[in-house]
Parts: sequence; C-alpha cells; structure tokens
Amino acid sequence: MRQLTSLVLVSLLSAAFAVWIYRLTMPETRVVWNDTDGEVRYAGLVDKLFDARSTATFYSAAPTDFITAAAVATPAVVNIRALIEVKSASWRGGSTITGSSGSGVLVAPDGYIVTNLHVVEHNTDIKVTLADKRTYKAVMVGGDPSTDIALLKIEAEDLPFLLFGNSDSVRVGEWVLAVGNPFNLESTVTAGIISAKGRNINILGGGASIEAFIQTDAAVNPGNSGGALVNTLGELVGINTAIITQSGNYEGYSFAVPANLVQKVIGDLRAYGSVQRAFLGINIEDLDIDRARSIGLATGEGVYITRVNRNSAAEEIGLRSGDVIVGIDDFRIRRTPELQEFVGRFRPGDQVMVEYIREGKRYRSRLTLKDALSRQAVANDAYRGDELAEPLGLSLRNLSKEEGRASRLTGAVVSGIRQGSTVQETNMQPGFVITSVNGVRIHHMAAAIDAILQADRHVSLEGYYPTEQQLYTYRFQQ
Repeated sequence: MRQLTSLVLVSLLSAAFAVWIYRLTMPETRVVWNDTDGEVRYAGLVDKLFDARSTATFYSAAPTDFITAAAVATPAVVNIRALIEVKSASWRGGSTITGSSGSGVLVAPDGYIVTNLHVVEHNTDIKVTLADKRTYKAVMVGGDPSTDIALLKIEAEDLPFLLFGNSDSVRVGEWVLAVGNPFNLESTVTAGIISAKGRNINILGGGASIEAFIQTDAAVNPGNSGGALVNTLGELVGINTAIITQSGNYEGYSFAVPANLVQKVIGDLRAYGSVQRAFLGINIEDLDIDRARSIGLATGEGVYITRVNRNSAAEEIGLRSGDVIVGIDDFRIRRTPELQEFVGRFRPGDQVMVEYIREGKRYRSRLTLKDALSRQAVANDAYRGDELAEPLGLSLRNLSKEEGRASRLTGAVVSGIRQGSTVQETNMQPGFVITSVNGVRIHHMAAAIDAILQADRHVSLEGYYPTEQQLYTYRFQQ
C-alpha cells in the first residue's frame, strides 16, 4: 500500500513538473484581431488593409475547433437591408416598397463593407445593422457585375473587421465557416469543408463574368449572400454568393467568390469607382482529354486557345490558336475559370509571365495586359457592323455603356435582320445580345464578327434579350 501511494505521488509530481516546463518554454498563445487601442490605430492603416493578405500557403484544418474563428468573424459580419420605392403603373398612382436583405463583411475599421452586388443593386436606401445592434445608413462606393461584388461605406470608427486570408492556400477538404444572417437570423455560423475550387456554375451571365467559386458544404441560405467564408483562423477567404437549389433553400452546396479576387475588386472600387479589368485578348475553352491526346499531351489540364484577338496583349507576344496555357506567374492553370479568376486580379498595364505548350514544347513569355477600352477602340476601328449583312442578313453593333450597365451583359447587339435571310429563319429578333459564338464568350461586336467569319459551316449563337433572364440559342449554317 505504501509503495502504491509513493508511485501515485511521484506520478503527480512528474505531471506537474512537465506542465510547469511546458508553460515556461512555450510562448504565450494569443489571438490578436481588430485591435484599435494603443499603438495600433487605423490612421493610414486602411490603405494597407486593401492590399494586405495572409502570407500563409496552407493551414491545417485540425483540430476541428471553430470557437476562435467564430469569435473573430461574428462581430465583423453585418446585416444589410436595401429598400427601393417602386411607383405603380396604374391610374391610381401610388407606390410600393420592395427590396432585399443579405449580409456584409466589415473589412476596415472605418466602415468599409463588402457584400454581393445583387443584395444592394438599384437600391438607394441601404441600412446596415452591426452585430451589436447599432444601425447606420450606407452608401454604395461601387459595384462589379462581373463578380457580383459591391463595396459599401458607413460613417463609423473603431469597428471590428476581418483580415483577408489567402484564398489560393485553401485546399479541398479544409474546414471553413460561413457567417451571415440567413432568414434574418442574425450572426449565424455554420461549418463545412471546401468541396471544390474554381467552380463555374454560369449564374452571373455576361461575357465578362468571372466565375471561379470556392464550393463548400457549409449551410448557406437566403440572407447569407454577401457574408463571410472564413478559415479556422478567422481569416476571410471568400464572400458567400450563391447556392444551387430547386427548393430555394440550401440543398448541400454553396459558392463563394475567392477572397483574393474580392480584395482586388474592392480595392479598385475604392480607388477608382470602377473595376480596372485586364485582358489577355484570347478566346479560350477547357482542354479535354481527347483534344489533349490529339496534340500530344498526356492530360487534359490546361486552357486551349481557340482564337487570338487582333492588337491584343496575347498577339504581341506571339500566342497562337491551338496553344495551351498551363501557367500564369508560376500559378498552375488547369481550367478556364482558374485562368479568368487569376487574370482578373490584375490591372491594365500589369505584366504577367505566361507559360504555354505549343506542339509538345513548353514556352514562357512575359506580356503586358490591356484593358477593355483599348480592345473596344480596336473593335470600332476594325468593323462597321454590316460585314455579315450580305452573307447572313445580320447586322451588329456594340452595347452602349448604359445598356451594358442596365443589362449586366457584354457582347454584340443584333441591330438588324434582313427578311428572308439565313438568320431570319431562326426567329432571332433585333435587340438580341450575343454573348457567345460556338461556345466561346465574346465581349464586343468585332469579336462576334471575327468568330462567325472564322467558324466552320455550323454557327451557334447564345445570348439574352435585355428584358429577359432566359438564355437563348440560335443555330444556322453559313
């Protein structure tokens, strides 16, 4: 009995000694966030916040403890209610109030909020409610239809905010949290894993849209739009934007705009009022395994160039139709959405290193990206719009800025169709906006004309009528 007592006493003393040594040698673990006291003030800090992000390349998701991340994220996620007065068209007059509700994320201590454009678009009365119940009237700094991202501003100081994480670092299978206000249930946190990356679900529409969503199985419902997707450190890695559903509610998967793209978009909106979009100047499609094998490649990873636009950045470095892009700035490119999202982070005038494969050989070339305005100027100089009138009976023009803003589309407008012509037999109507030709997205009139002229016998035109949401397809032979 005495020996047993001595053994227990020695064990307890050993355990206590081990704990004392651990505490003595290990540094204190602290979570420091949104500290606006003492030396950390935000005078001059906001500019850095719009450019700074985590330098981590990968965070392990273990252990599955979400308490810290939830505590960091919840105070920085706000509720947004956007109202608009719609005047009645009846003889009685009057008006009705309609609008939308969603979530937003504070990204700076002086009141900058990122959310989805569809939450606040066309609304002039935007009310923001913080997690502590304070309410503010918000103004919209700007919005980007191509990514469905908007930047708001409220007049307040010393607010909690989230730091941007590195969305490139998240991995399939990693734990994440979705924080928002579904069904007006304030400050709701759900957990899930990254299910896929670079996902295109064709929800934004328009030729210039960028869809390379982070897909998760964290529960996201109406009201979550614009809310935060955070990693287990509480860093912002995405803005929850959409779900695929038949019931209108969550059915297993949700989609978020990657934080690296969000940060670039809101940085442009804050600095310029609009997004400074850069273009390679190519038409592209995914490389499937059959085409890969036909050109001597072992896998179907990469983006296949179907056409190089005239006077584009790609043409200047000698890229050709049939080349396969496999990398940008040492970033591996496997699918079209990845290329669009990565290039979307740059501004016109930025230089990138393009890695591509041609006839089985790998090349690297540096190019200077151009903007849409320079491409539009080239288009206006190159074509009048009636080049297809004689062979097909089709006349085109460019969208005006007002039409593009109202419809959230980019493409070519059908301005005229000759009676008895090839195109007239498809029942296409003037006003139709062509957004793709034979599956390749186009951004302006010249691209549409080029694509149709260079197509084989069969032509398929996809697009929208500005007053409708349905995608139309018209096919004919030339």
